[in-house]
Amino acid sequence: MIDVAVVGAGAIAPSHVEAYLRFPQRCRIVAVVDIYPEKAQRLVERFGLDAVVADDVHDVLGDRARAAGLAGGPPGLVSVCTPPATHAPITIDALHAGSAVLVEKPMATSLEECDAMLAAEKQSAQLLSVVAQNRFRTPMMRLKRTLDAGLAGRILHAQVESYWWRGPSYYDLWWRGTWQSEGGGPTLNHAVHHLDALQWTMGLPVEVQAVMANLAHASSEVEDISIALMRFGDGSLGQATSSVVHHGEEQQMVFQGERARVSVPWRVYASRPRANGFPDRDHDVESEIGRFAESVPALEHEGHTGQIDDVLRALEGGSRPLVDGVEGRKTLELISAIYASAVTGSAARLPLGTESAFYSSRGLLESAPRYHDKLHSLTEFTTNEITTGPGER
Repeated sequence: MIDVAVVGAGAIAPSHVEAYLRFPQRCRIVAVVDIYPEKAQRLVERFGLDAVVADDVHDVLGDRARAAGLAGGPPGLVSVCTPPATHAPITIDALHAGSAVLVEKPMATSLEECDAMLAAEKQSAQLLSVVAQNRFRTPMMRLKRTLDAGLAGRILHAQVESYWWRGPSYYDLWWRGTWQSEGGGPTLNHAVHHLDALQWTMGLPVEVQAVMANLAHASSEVEDISIALMRFGDGSLGQATSSVVHHGEEQQMVFQGERARVSVPWRVYASRPRANGFPDRDHDVESEIGRFAESVPALEHEGHTGQIDDVLRALEGGSRPLVDGVEGRKTLELISAIYASAVTGSAARLPLGTESAFYSSRGLLESAPRYHDKLHSLTEFTTNEITTGPGER
């Protein structure tokens, strides 16, 4: 039985709690921590948890755990559900205290912090995993397997549309809308899922050219849209739009291969040339890809539940999780390159070295534009309900 502490009781925490509760024979939530303990208490009451409530994560880690009321000692696993700027220090302290960590996306707000987290994982010999729940969805897994099998042919162009919509008041929450606490806008905190899937399927690009702006959120320092063009090592191209100004919130990833287009939401289309070069539809290739995709088993658990199942299996069997700290860092490197190019107006080359101003949080803070002053700062909203448009996948 793995004891779990959930740190942070905001909007994403219920997704973690609900997932852990799906595996009552394998884990139990023994602590909920939030700097506002009343929020932690409400989460405990909402789910009927037999858990300690604390306002300082250090009270439930290491030698202090029993004093806090954890009879079984420190938790074996800590779920970090706090604002991005706090991910690194909480994760590092938990790892050094002897707990494995599952940290929400984004892994951190800088590559420097990622490297410190990876060093702590190595020094502590504990497990570190980064939330990328979209990898744990059947259509995404089928897409990944199809691309890996080469059935679409060499990928020529990848298209990422991470379209979301958030009203101006979204940035009234105290930690949102500043480079210091949120680390960025939708490029970091919304498109991270699709950019993770892009680097998972294609690898990292070698060059990024990007622009960004704040067009509709007057109480936020950070961008609300970015558009990036990418060149990969094999010469293929990619593009990604990260936005919170798109009504309808349609998200998709499209991969155009030499043989066919494959995408999520799942769609396959193949063309073959006529003698004059114009296309006819190639139903044979489509059928071949469709049969292969259908042969990939549907996942038993999806989303956060699927990822937490994967992390529990890794802890139980001594294996590596699908999304470890190295994978989380790769995604942040792509995001950091988008910011580097958008801020400087020049193409960013990957990998980003330690000499880059965008390797550290300090460099980003010194360089990033402040589009607007943050005018409001709420401790919490009256409701933490997360709603999404019809296009979410």
